[in-house]
Amino acid sequence: MTAPELSAELLRSIAPTSATLRDALLVIDRSGTRVCLLVDAAGRLAGLLTDGDLRRAILRGRSLEDRAIDHATTSPHTVAAGSPRALVVDLLTALHVSVVPEVSEDGTLIGLHTLSDVVGARPLPNVAVIMAGGRGSRLGDLTKDTPKPLMTVAGRSIIEWLILGLVGDGIRDIHVSVNYLADQIEDHLGDGSRLGCSVRYLREEPERPLGTAGSLTLLRAQRPDLGNPVLVMNGDLMVQFDAGDLLRTHRRTGATVTMATRTYQHEVPFGVVESEAGRVVRISEKPTISLDINAAVYAVEPHALAWLPEGRPSGMPDLVETCLSNGEVVTAWPIGSDWIDVGTPTDLARAKGHA
Repeated sequence: MTAPELSAELLRSIAPTSATLRDALLVIDRSGTRVCLLVDAAGRLAGLLTDGDLRRAILRGRSLEDRAIDHATTSPHTVAAGSPRALVVDLLTALHVSVVPEVSEDGTLIGLHTLSDVVGARPLPNVAVIMAGGRGSRLGDLTKDTPKPLMTVAGRSIIEWLILGLVGDGIRDIHVSVNYLADQIEDHLGDGSRLGCSVRYLREEPERPLGTAGSLTLLRAQRPDLGNPVLVMNGDLMVQFDAGDLLRTHRRTGATVTMATRTYQHEVPFGVVESEAGRVVRISEKPTISLDINAAVYAVEPHALAWLPEGRPSGMPDLVETCLSNGEVVTAWPIGSDWIDVGTPTDLARAKGHA
């Protein structure tokens, strides 16, 4: 990748591999990122020098005319091009670093993620609720001793990936609805501080599961002061979406509920015959049917929570139907990125990249 293709902000953080410590100091001073990225003539990332590396070199008596590459990390942690925001947040928080470069398959530098950019400068005022109380019975023995949201994908639990995605979009106030093996989820997530947010729990009675919407009655009781739309999502999803965009769309349309949708395509394995009054007019060989399905991510106005029945199970589709019956606006918001409902062993294998 050539330099003109890089952003002006990234160019301010770059120096050639021939740069001296003095050159690197000037880059760090002007960039504001506290790092100098050293690239070779082909634009490939060759090293990363932090302000701490620079200070240590000077304290050891090194000359400012020394080569910067000799004091840099030549195999820095990076993320692949197009990595989801949750993965970037995960790496930044796990490594306790403030920046991570983004590179293409051949090592060409194409971007730089900073903690302030990824986590977001302005937290959103919205509460998010993650439904994590189900038994996950379709996963069989896999969830006999482990709740489904704690199934691991790429080294982290499913629910952690969801939370990191929300944190990356500015959501800091998260409630988790728990029931089956609730203690495991609470012990695993704690208060959420290690993930950059506050996590609180909506605890169902073990023998009285409330369903995907019913547990929102517990939120209604805990947070009667809610003044902003609530984000609601299932705790068994591997999904990338922009929570800020969903909320902006929800506000712009004036909807009471906005449902995220996903296009599902199915190829009919037979020739389909179309007829009129018994006379064949067309044959379609193995046609593909395209449908919009519920992606189990919602933005809900607080006043809609009042319509949920107290102490009885109810689902989010029930709440949507109630809104429609009451003449409320319900809109669809399409998700175009990856989405996996981890409901079966096959789905889990696909999420792990094994199928």
